[in-house]
Amino acid sequence: MNRNLRLVINNSSKSVEEKRFFEKGELKIILNLYAQMVSKGSWKDYGLTISNKQIGFSIFKNATENAMYKICKNFRPSSKNLKYLVTDSNGKIIKNSYSLDNMLKNTNWKKLTG
Repeated sequence: MNRNLRLVINNSSKSVEEKRFFEKGELKIILNLYAQMVSKGSWKDYGLTISNKQIGFSIFKNATENAMYKICKNFRPSSKNLKYLVTDSNGKIIKNSYSLDNMLKNTNWKKLTG
């Protein structure tokens, strides 16, 4: 019997844990953009990375390469403009904003993907 497992009932931290992901509206915005870029042939695959500090939606041109971009949501940003980020393959911030929708709409993806 595993002694490290516990049954937790009425976990009050559940609402905090649920915010450790993209919300439904955020995910819809990202997946709509992803679908558009896939249909244009610019993007081929994606992946999710989750940590205590942020969640990232990584975008790949080929499944065998490193991610071209990552759309990130910071859970505890140091300023409101760092809540959402688009980073390149080296982690350099390309775009940042307090609004995911505005940030993604105002990013010139054609210029970035070549």
